[in-house]
This record gives sequence, C-alpha cells and structure tokens, in this order.
Amino acid sequence: VQLQASGGGLVQAGGSLRLSCTASGTIFSVDTVGWYRQAPGLQRELVASSTSGSSTNYADSVKGRFTISRDNAKNTVYLQMNSLKPEDTAVYYCKVVRYFSGRDYWGQGTLVTVSS
Repeated sequence: VQLQASGGGLVQAGGSLRLSCTASGTIFSVDTVGWYRQAPGLQRELVASSTSGSSTNYADSVKGRFTISRDNAKNTVYLQMNSLKPEDTAVYYCKVVRYFSGRDYWGQGTLVTVSS
C-alpha cells in the first residue's frame, strides 16, 4: 500500500487549504482513512477520520473548520481546511487502515504553515 499526500503550503491566518491523499494497492472503499498532524515538539494527533460507511470523526480543535471527504473512485481522501489558525501549523499525515488486515499505512506527510 502506498499513499501520496499533497496540498500543503504556507497560508495566512483565516485562509484555506485542501490536502489530498491518494492510495494505491488497497481496496480503498472499505478502508478507514484519516488525517493526523504533528507539530514540532508535540505528539502526532488525530485531526479527522472517515470510515467506509462515511462516518466521520473530528478533533475538537478543528470541528466546524475542517472537513474530511473521500472519493472512492479515485482512491483519494481530502481534508478541506478553512479558517486556518497559526496553531494548525504542523506536518499533516494521511493514514489508511485496511479493512481486511487491520494494518495501517502512512503517507509521507505534507507541511502546513499558517502565518499570523
């Protein structure tokens, strides 16, 4: 399983970015997918996740601002990030948990920097 994440960059506070993560080598439509982030000196944390049944879960800090979505035909998961804050600055990673094996796989990370 390979994951390719993209879409990070530098944005001013209040701005928006959309991250994408495309998977290969898995039956994406039945997998659970998620976005995590890791800021310098902090542990990696869950940002948002989506099950195969399209149930979603968000960290309290991003509720109402971020939206996770998936396009199973394209094996891609997105993270739309609006109203960005400097504290959203982190490396963002996508993760796929394979339905049939339970194993998880990580993308390479994409850096999001929000300036004040």
